[in-house]
Amino acid sequence: MTDRHFRTAWLAGLTTIMVGPPLLWLATAPAEPLWSRLSVVTGLFALSAMVCAAVLPSRLRSVNRAFGIEGVIEVHRFLGLGAAALVLLHLACVVAADPTAVSLLDVPNAPGRAQAAVGATVALGALVGAALLRRHLKLPYEIWRWTHIALGVAVVVFSALHVVLLDHAVQEASMAVALTALMLVLVAVAAYRWVWRGLLDPSTEFVVHEVRAESPTVSTLVLGPRARHPNARHGGGRRPETANWAFAPGQFAWLRLARSPAAEEHPFTIASSAHLGRTEFTIRHAGDFTHRLRTLPPGSPVWVDGPHGAFTSDIGACEGFVLVAGGVGITPMMSMLRTAADRADPRPYRLVVVAGSLEDMLFREELGFLRHTLDLEVTEVLRRPREGWDGHTGDLGVSLLAMVLATVPRPDHVDWFLCGPPGLVDDALEVLDVLDVAPARIRTELFDFV
Repeated sequence: MTDRHFRTAWLAGLTTIMVGPPLLWLATAPAEPLWSRLSVVTGLFALSAMVCAAVLPSRLRSVNRAFGIEGVIEVHRFLGLGAAALVLLHLACVVAADPTAVSLLDVPNAPGRAQAAVGATVALGALVGAALLRRHLKLPYEIWRWTHIALGVAVVVFSALHVVLLDHAVQEASMAVALTALMLVLVAVAAYRWVWRGLLDPSTEFVVHEVRAESPTVSTLVLGPRARHPNARHGGGRRPETANWAFAPGQFAWLRLARSPAAEEHPFTIASSAHLGRTEFTIRHAGDFTHRLRTLPPGSPVWVDGPHGAFTSDIGACEGFVLVAGGVGITPMMSMLRTAADRADPRPYRLVVVAGSLEDMLFREELGFLRHTLDLEVTEVLRRPREGWDGHTGDLGVSLLAMVLATVPRPDHVDWFLCGPPGLVDDALEVLDVLDVAPARIRTELFDFV
């Protein structure tokens, strides 16, 4: 299936999950007062939104490739906020249908269905609040991640318990089947994400070939799939096979240092060519986890969850590329350029690299060699230039990107790729808006999506 087909299939599936149960209930439920019907419909919509919000970020590669990781996260956030709004609307409809229902807020004395509803509501409120205040709370990523997951599980479990104990929507056989199918979808996705991919899938295990220093703060982790013998239990002597691994230039993966799905993990962009035979991650060492990666000896196991993302030059067709990178945001660009060189791609590539200082510029020597292989021009921009620097300085501007674009034969037919800190990407988007670049031609990758 193509990316377009995956996108269409997932849109159809998510739409069915979202509107199927409420419409089915409206078609099969007996006549009831308006507020009673609205209370059930809003509750079912809230439950469907929760299921969709849980499925989307479950690292299903077809979803991430179809919509891009940023698109997936944005829709996940939208559905989370939408579910919270629907829950509030559901509570208002319940009270409007029966004002005495306010007494159910007396949690210790309330029936189990009301206690489950309160638990789901409190967990959902905490989940949304923690997501909105993540930057202000300044929690370490792993703490925030597991808190987010735990609250999400609590929301779904309490919501399902509320529906079962209420016994209102499941009295009709067709509704019982629909809601059971909804929960089975969620269980299947969770089993794939946490049990198969996280614990059992042999294709996720790689080994370290080397760790190569690129600068005092950046190094490249070189991995290869773990060799495995398909007939090892029979004592055969056939050559080992390697786990299947193929990625598109520009994609990323999560890395962890233990087989357990509960182990600490972080996302990194793949920097190597898609045709190299090994996988390279160029990583800036900014914390304990990345420092551990830097000290891994050859032969050490690393578990790789990927590839993911739609930030790749392999999607769509165009007549050239303009790549704008900030810092280690150059890693997906290097994957694209290295892959293009291996394919002898004749299309023009224009790379704009923004860094704080000359020492932060990565791959300068290799880019010099790639100029002889590709139709490649590199524009370097320093924010803090040292004395004697005669190149571009400061922030991205209209004149700079217009100059870069002027070197492309048909500027309206090139695709733009922007990767780096949010501030850099926002600045570049503002410039591209002034240059009237079509939004469909622009793809972005932020370092702030997790």
